[in-house]
Amino acid sequence: MTQPVRIPADVDREDTVLANLTARQLMLLAVTGIVLYGLWSLTRAFVPLPVFLIPAVPIGAAAVFLALGRRDGMALDRLMLAALRQRMTPRHQVAAPEGIHPAPAWLARRATEPEQPTGGVAPAELQLPAESVSETGVIDLGSDGVAVVAVCSTVNFALRTPAEQDSLVTAFGRYLHSLTAPVQILVRTERLDLSAQIDELHQRAPSLPHPALEAAAREHADYLAQLGQGSDLLCRQVLLVLRQPLGPGAPTNALSGGSPLAAFAHRRKAPPGGRAEDHAVRRAAEARLIRRIGETVELLGPIGVVVTPLDAGQATAVLAAACNPDSPLPPTSALAGADDVITTVATTAEEDWPSTQAASPSWDKGEGRDTL
Repeated sequence: MTQPVRIPADVDREDTVLANLTARQLMLLAVTGIVLYGLWSLTRAFVPLPVFLIPAVPIGAAAVFLALGRRDGMALDRLMLAALRQRMTPRHQVAAPEGIHPAPAWLARRATEPEQPTGGVAPAELQLPAESVSETGVIDLGSDGVAVVAVCSTVNFALRTPAEQDSLVTAFGRYLHSLTAPVQILVRTERLDLSAQIDELHQRAPSLPHPALEAAAREHADYLAQLGQGSDLLCRQVLLVLRQPLGPGAPTNALSGGSPLAAFAHRRKAPPGGRAEDHAVRRAAEARLIRRIGETVELLGPIGVVVTPLDAGQATAVLAAACNPDSPLPPTSALAGADDVITTVATTAEEDWPSTQAASPSWDKGEGRDTL
């Protein structure tokens, strides 16, 4: 009979090297101490010790504070680097892999008010981890490999009997033990729009066979409309993201993931070009990824979890929603692509407003299916 095994809750905690300090903390403290000692050795001949301690003590205290302090579970030095990176990043970014192009003259004349300066804010190129999405829904991550996104159904764990709960946990644990590559389980919460259901109820109500059914359908549509106006409706979606590195993956640890030494050795064996552009290598990684998603469907199917891989349009919509979650226009595969030509009929003859215009790449990149 198998016995339960306790798994520590701090499996993601960094390994300590000396005095309960990690290698990063030791490096930060050691570099600060070496720099301060070197400055003292160079200036002690003409700078008194009390005068040198005036700037040295705050610098040392700041280094100790950054190395040992934490906020919301994150080390302060990493939080400071993230804040500096965010501060130095341009505020206006657009998805333009071919480069930033100026706005067309006919659009700039109408978008810029006369009293505003003509310079404006120059946008910068947006760098995203995902480079493209293939027709089969495989996301190209460049040198990081390929990934696929699948939506998973849920099961009600609380309503199951203890024996059924044990079987669910065992089956899910079997799937976790079978993992040999990175996997992410993402639970998304987004706003729920009931306008499509309300419109469908109003359209189909007259075709119902009995007046009472028609009245009930209209009352239900009114109830859904009142429900959306009186409360903030949310829906939950469970996504499973499988990533496959290009070529053989680096050795991993069963609990703490990849080993730094193993990752360094694996990086030394990589091609000198940095990115694996060989088509055969990428195709082999996609084949392994498809095989993994098939194994996931087989292992999670017996416990009632239906795993459905997303196609190109659905995967692009998920990535676009993750980049702009509060967009009033929900991203769908029906939106125009970045390279599509958008035409419109001229309704006025003033100035030189074109009747047919091709969308500028620097202004419609956020709308397309192929930008992520």
